[in-house]
Order: sequence, then structure tokens, then C-alpha cells
Amino acid sequence: MKTANPIPEPGNALTPHLILRDAAHAIAWYVDVLGAVEDFRLTEPGGKVGHAELKLGGGRLMLADEYPDFGALSPGSIGGTPVRLHLYVADVDTVVARAEAAGATLLRPVQDEFYGDRTAMLVDPFGHLWQLASRREEVSPEQMQRRWSAMLQGAQ
Repeated sequence: MKTANPIPEPGNALTPHLILRDAAHAIAWYVDVLGAVEDFRLTEPGGKVGHAELKLGGGRLMLADEYPDFGALSPGSIGGTPVRLHLYVADVDTVVARAEAAGATLLRPVQDEFYGDRTAMLVDPFGHLWQLASRREEVSPEQMQRRWSAMLQGAQ
């Protein structure tokens, strides 16, 4: 037996694991809209996704259909989610437009932020919150603090 690395992919020890009401549809959406690449999926004979993994933004995203008996419930089953997924993309404006056209709900429009990113927030058709961003400017922590403080004082 080959010895396994305790952390399968260095740098990816923390992996979001989303629960969805229609994981197969979500996989297609994440591939088409966000540019994810499906690595693999395990399905039951009836088509229910027990586990799938996608490559997305240099990281990994795990997902599965709901399994209420195991406490695996989607945002729709529990009244929403407090968790946001932050994803850097090459062109946030284009990805947000594509997401909206594919059924996402825009919560915060695309805008330039004090910390150097151009961002937007949306909820995908499956109830998960995404903050999408493109880096526009490299800003040091000290610059960010100055800008944050000025913003809080009403000066920009």
C-alpha cells in the first residue's frame, strides 16, 4: 500500500463543501458561469450526487445533494446561509453579467473598493453567497487602514 500524504494537495487543506438541492444542476452552473472544472462525482443510481469535486480559482470545491438524515441541508432548507465564498476572477464585470443571465441574484453591484479590488456580491440559484472580485490595485495593509479610516470618517 502506498503511503498517503495527510494533506492531499498542499495549499488546499481548507476546502468549502456545499450542500445543494440539485447538485448536478449546480455543477453545470459552476462550470458554465464560474469556469469551474469538474474533477469527479459519485452518483447514486437515481442520479443523486453523493460527492463531487470541482477545481475553481486555483482551489477545490466539494459539493453534494442534500442528505437530511446526516444533517446535510442546503441554504433553501435552512433559510439561507451566513457563509460567503470569495472568488477572484480575471474580469468580475463579465462573470457577474454571465451569472445574472444564468439566474443569480445580484446583491451588491460591481464597484471599486478601497482595498484595491473590484467586487460584487450575488447569490447563486442554489442559495450560496459569492463575493466575486478582480484585483485592480495592490494596496498595502497600511494603505488599506488609511483608506478604511478615511472612509469611516466620510472622506474618500
